[in-house]
Amino acid sequence: MGERAKEHAMVDSLISKIQTLPDGILVQLAGDIDFGKAPDLRVQLMQQLQTNPKRLIVDLSKVSYMDSSGVATLVEALQGSRQAGGKMVLCNLQPKVRGIFEIARLDQVFTIVADQKSAEKA
Repeated sequence: MGERAKEHAMVDSLISKIQTLPDGILVQLAGDIDFGKAPDLRVQLMQQLQTNPKRLIVDLSKVSYMDSSGVATLVEALQGSRQAGGKMVLCNLQPKVRGIFEIARLDQVFTIVADQKSAEKA
């Protein structure tokens, strides 16, 4: 497998599940989200936003590391969701990832809840 093919396979694995909900979409991410993967994640999230979901739930239970470029990608998705009149909710953040949002005070910008059930009601 060539280097580009390996990279593409890793990027594809960032989204481990997409589920249609009654009022939106659940996107479950998996793996580390860093500078190399953030641009492709941005494209994938923007594709989901093109369907104009009333609610975009991003499940981060399988994300153990996220750098500032990953956070910026989620901020951009949040802005896109709001511009379309929708809502974006983050759920199941692991402690390290949650800490990044808290240090940057983005826990006051994003709706962050404990689990998917809470996200569907947020």
